Amino acid sequence: MNIKEAKEEIIHTVQAYTAKDEEGNYRISSRRQRPLLLIGPPGIGKTAVMEQAAAQCEVGLVAYTITHHTRQSAVGLPLVEKKVYGGKEYTVTEYTMSEIIAAVYEQMELTGKQEGILFIDEINCVSETLAPTMLQFLQCKTFGNHKIPQGWVIAAAGNPSEYNKSARELDMVTLDRVRCIQVEADVNVWREYAQSANIHGAVLSYLEVKPQNFYHMEAKGEERQFVTARGWEDLAELLREYERMNIPVTEDVIGEYLQCPAIAEDFASYYRLYRRYQGDYPMGEVLDGTMDLARRQKMKEKLQQARIDERLGAVQLLLSGIHGTLSQYEAKKKTLDRLHQKLTTLKTWGEGRKEQEAQVIFAEFIRQQEYAVQTRRQAGVLGEEEEKTEERCLRTLRRAAYQVKEQRSQDWQEGFEVFKAEFQRELSGLRKKEGEIAAAIDRALEFVEEVWGEGQEMLVFLTDLTRSADSGKYLQYHPCPRYFAHSGLLMVQEQEEKLRRQLEKIYPMGDIPPIR
Repeated sequence: MNIKEAKEEIIHTVQAYTAKDEEGNYRISSRRQRPLLLIGPPGIGKTAVMEQAAAQCEVGLVAYTITHHTRQSAVGLPLVEKKVYGGKEYTVTEYTMSEIIAAVYEQMELTGKQEGILFIDEINCVSETLAPTMLQFLQCKTFGNHKIPQGWVIAAAGNPSEYNKSARELDMVTLDRVRCIQVEADVNVWREYAQSANIHGAVLSYLEVKPQNFYHMEAKGEERQFVTARGWEDLAELLREYERMNIPVTEDVIGEYLQCPAIAEDFASYYRLYRRYQGDYPMGEVLDGTMDLARRQKMKEKLQQARIDERLGAVQLLLSGIHGTLSQYEAKKKTLDRLHQKLTTLKTWGEGRKEQEAQVIFAEFIRQQEYAVQTRRQAGVLGEEEEKTEERCLRTLRRAAYQVKEQRSQDWQEGFEVFKAEFQRELSGLRKKEGEIAAAIDRALEFVEEVWGEGQEMLVFLTDLTRSADSGKYLQYHPCPRYFAHSGLLMVQEQEEKLRRQLEKIYPMGDIPPIR
């Protein structure tokens, strides 16, 4: 299955394993809760989906890469104790608590969450001395003499042996005690995530033309050549920053991320073209409606004569502009949702302290909010995006508190009105952004329609808007008439893909007759 399907399976498993009966007992006993074992190539997001699943299920997460650990940190240090058996005293060896299990209890104490996921990465790449400990962990849910707390779901991940020389084959006894999920790289699933994450347009348009280069693994003697999803995403981040700083992107730099010379060279060539497209086709002017008619007509004629990769590059420039704005909108929306929660809490909290000076009330509230964020950060349960949301909220609260201080407000209600005004100002900005996005999508569709009609370019544009989480959600709540006028094209494509999959089961590869 692909990584998206694996994520859903993890979520369903956590929900099933933490379900309780009317007496508060787990419906599936700990003995029958098989650990999840994800086996798949490196760099496809196995660790990331664990974080997403834990956040969605609102449970804790403790993640370890086990190859960084020794037997002592996993099992505990030996201690010599004295015991009396049959009236005679003996010295026996016991062990301190495993560092990993201690981390689970610390997580429970810091977050207050009594249930969670204990995730062990690279579990089949441990040293010979640690291998028996890992087998015991999967089979018995223990590290040394200490069991994993009830309510904690065990998940592990590993790479197949063809990707990692140190990877070990798990024996049948162990495999019979886990739920083994084979995960494969899927460019279409990754693109859904990549658009929402605003991955660089050059990467997305290149993989639209050459999806076969998304994931590559090849061994040539001792040399290994590989390209992974992680490599594309990290490269995309660097491209954006190098462009901002006007630093040239060389083929050598690209090769540091795409460690297959042929693919690195091919993408480097495409990237140079994409940079030229950015100059030739200023799609920002199309999206904001500032391009004059003469320039638009000239660009239209040039694109109609362009090669397929150039046309798709232009489409991706349109999409990148839309997704960039959508990314800002989603960040602003999350911040406002969180800010509304904080203001609701502040209102209730401040009502009981009306006798205090307004400035003191707000300053104390903000300190508490800052401490809560710091605690979650230390506990490792504050994701990167969530942390940014919290920081944006805190900046707004601090700005409002500063205004209260400037106005020297003594009255609690008067001060709270300042906070409400800040919220309304942010809300007005969000509504303005909504209008900008609606207009940009309509203008982009009008341009694609005008230049190519309902050709492949329109299909690529519509597919992206529909499958991407950010634009799909936006269109669900903000219908675009021009989008729905062309949506029938997607239904035709889906029917063709369904028919092609059926034909692939009947005919050998390469012998499939044309669909039309």
